Amino acid sequence: MTQTNSLALLKRLVGGDQTAMAEMYDRYSGLVNGLALKIVRNVSDAEEVVQEVFLQVWNQAGRYNPERGQPEAWLCAIVRSRAIDRLRRRNALREDGEPMDTSFQPPPKIQDAIAVRDALALLSDEQRRALELAYYEGFTQSEIADRLGEPLGTVKTRIRTALIRLRTALGAES
Repeated sequence: MTQTNSLALLKRLVGGDQTAMAEMYDRYSGLVNGLALKIVRNVSDAEEVVQEVFLQVWNQAGRYNPERGQPEAWLCAIVRSRAIDRLRRRNALREDGEPMDTSFQPPPKIQDAIAVRDALALLSDEQRRALELAYYEGFTQSEIADRLGEPLGTVKTRIRTALIRLRTALGAES
């Protein structure tokens, strides 16, 4: 889907068009579910995240700012935030010490996964590790700095540089 079509879809959502919400779900539910599942590593939690994400998109479509990135990036940021919130709630409630359910189903859109994998391969090992800790494990930049034994400024620079490189690599394919 082109950025223009994505923008038109978001504009229809702002106008309260329920068919636009159905189209949004049909087009992006695989991406949303795949990313949520990658982060929370639990099918039922991922399903909850998907519901929360699309409810937030419905309620806040007007907050999308095209100057800050593509609609898909905005959607992924919402997924990441909701998934990390779910992980933190689950970890806070967890007292029994049982291992997490790590069953994983690959997202339906293989071409998206391949594009992201190829873009990640362009990053240095240090950049990739910092991003993985932030996006997949939910660590803050301060926690990443502590974990890696690196200065906070170094971690911030690595993450920012990595995100710029990913945006460039993935934007060229969109």
